[in-house]
Amino acid sequence: MKAGGALVLTADVREAASQGVEEARASLGGLAPSFAVLFASAHFFGSARALVAAVAEETGQPPLIGCVAEAVAGGAREVESEPAVSLWLAADLGPVETFAMEFVRTTSGGAYGGYRFGHDPAGVHLMICDPFTFPAGNLLAHLNGQVPGAVVMGGLASGGHRQSRLFLDGRVLSHGAVGAHLPRAEVHPMVAQGCRPVGDPYTITRADGNLIFELGGRPPLARLQELAAALPAWERDLLARGAHLGIVINEYRAEPRQGDFLIRGIVGADPESGAIAVADEVRVGQAVQFHLRDARSADEDLRRTLQQECTALGGRRAAGALLFTCNGRGSRLFAEPDHDAGLLAKMLGDIPLAGFFCNGELGPVGGQNFLHTFTASIALFPETAR
Repeated sequence: MKAGGALVLTADVREAASQGVEEARASLGGLAPSFAVLFASAHFFGSARALVAAVAEETGQPPLIGCVAEAVAGGAREVESEPAVSLWLAADLGPVETFAMEFVRTTSGGAYGGYRFGHDPAGVHLMICDPFTFPAGNLLAHLNGQVPGAVVMGGLASGGHRQSRLFLDGRVLSHGAVGAHLPRAEVHPMVAQGCRPVGDPYTITRADGNLIFELGGRPPLARLQELAAALPAWERDLLARGAHLGIVINEYRAEPRQGDFLIRGIVGADPESGAIAVADEVRVGQAVQFHLRDARSADEDLRRTLQQECTALGGRRAAGALLFTCNGRGSRLFAEPDHDAGLLAKMLGDIPLAGFFCNGELGPVGGQNFLHTFTASIALFPETAR
């Protein structure tokens, strides 16, 4: 496959469309684009329909998904405050099926409609969801159980206040989710959660729902206090600002390392009982370990993830990538600008890349799909087929 990308810094709809398409098509070698991904900064919230229509007209109306976002990425840059449009085009990708989904609340909970995930998990599903009307985490949990092997990547839109602008072909939607199924494309998923483990791993010995009452037979708060006492001052400060819990995904690994955990925040604690509340359900018997998150840990985790991908490519070049990074990263986390996009370009080459800052990121860990926070989820497209 071939990919092309463009980052245009303008608030003018027509200029953004014409310049973006011209630059992105230049890398396709004369091939017609068969798939388009479009991300626009929040400056385009009111003109989203005009932008999508202009891009569709300029590209010949290939299948297209995207959204308005708080900030966008293109190439090696991340644009967090200026008006910007990031366009990514692909050719020779195989069939592309775009779709829309919605969530309808019922007396028994709710139901998902508009698209049915088939039992053939081939390829990858890219999804962009409205965080206000579409509970993406519940859908992913359902797919993990009912469609094992399916890979879902993407993010929650971030560019509106209580309302989103989602792009689907020539339309703009304000609720639900949009997506694209790429059944024949080779896509390498990468998920860097930006944390590192500290202390010792423990087994959950008493729990209920998202509450943990015992880790290795003792209250979790007691374990945390012991850990804090053993850490140097600067790490103790990080722990006090926000501890996280890593849940081991592959329970057969003898010594889990960074990247072997699903990271979940600790959202509450009871000093009297020593119990903690975690932002996900847990169960007795799971192996867990406390984690710290800071710029250094996030940088190391993304470097490790990209280095593993360089090894997996085995000398092949990357044709392009889509970046779904948390809006808590960028300048809110790193001292230098363009961290995630810039590091990807540094380690994988100056490849066509488009991305946006998300309210939550979708990506697989340990063969299952999850909704993440403070994460960089990357869909990488190798240049040539195996």
